[in-house]
Amino acid sequence: MASRPPSSNPRSSNPRSSRPRGSRPRGSRARRALLAALVTASVAVPVAGAARPAAVPAPAPAVLAPLRAATPAALDERYAATRDDIRAAERMAAGHGDRRRAAVLRAMADPARHFLSFDGRDGGRTAEVFGDLSRAERIAVLVPGADTSLDRYERFRAGAVALQQELAGGAAVVAWLGYETPGTVSLEALTPGTADDAAPQLESFVSELSAASRPAARTSLLCHSYGSVVCARAASGLRVADIVLYGSPGTGTGADDVASLHTRASVWAGRGGNDWIADVPHMKLQLPFTTVGLGADPMSKGFGARIFDAGDGGHSDYLRRGSVSLANIARIVNGQTPEAPRA
Repeated sequence: MASRPPSSNPRSSNPRSSRPRGSRPRGSRARRALLAALVTASVAVPVAGAARPAAVPAPAPAVLAPLRAATPAALDERYAATRDDIRAAERMAAGHGDRRRAAVLRAMADPARHFLSFDGRDGGRTAEVFGDLSRAERIAVLVPGADTSLDRYERFRAGAVALQQELAGGAAVVAWLGYETPGTVSLEALTPGTADDAAPQLESFVSELSAASRPAARTSLLCHSYGSVVCARAASGLRVADIVLYGSPGTGTGADDVASLHTRASVWAGRGGNDWIADVPHMKLQLPFTTVGLGADPMSKGFGARIFDAGDGGHSDYLRRGSVSLANIARIVNGQTPEAPRA
């Protein structure tokens, strides 16, 4: 999800400020906030839809055989095949007159960059590798939140680069943009439907990655914002050591606590002190055509996740260089114990 612009209300800058006398009960405020979000989404969706990244055409990618083993030779072959797909998409974007998308794809096609998969259609699907996957003993798979696409890929990539540099040697990071993320201001961002569609894709990717990687490789799933809904939905089908939920708006239908995820992974949760996502109401509203709301807050005591210190950053700061959150997420990937939140 994209960062919310700062409020002009000085009281809103401190989410821990006490509620003034005579204010509405928290439940009432939560319902009002959710209804306000619905109204905003109903107005914004038709406008935002016209400018979605999917408007830029791209060819269908080549059909690739599953990656059986992450050997240097097999990886070089896969990277070369996806590079051809990226260049084909670049040519089509340029022919369409979209110079911005063509420039993004031209940078992606650099031989120094490595993609396990690429599909330029519908806003883009990618899986970019940072580090040497053939030797990796620890693998972090990043799952992004809303408004992540080829046109906004650099902010996602920057976090992956920062994490890879923070990790100890023998680690690789995979930035998995494997689903069409919802717009931040959209009805889809308030419902679990997109996550339900994305979860099988994540399960398939992690399964292939695990089969191809070194037998003792330790995989951690790092899930930001709406990506945490995707990870929660896929959790029971994932063989990973850790599932890390940060900046989470909730965990979707039926995922009310760690036990309901049906996973053997250690489930972690963290939220920055200035992350606006803390104000999202954790509830469900049944409408005639869908259920709105993303359910349980993984930061709540009742959810049962292991809480780590995410510092005082905002919604887009979790993988920022030098941040408390980045250091603690790296500790989790390295199999170490992160720092607990300050009292």
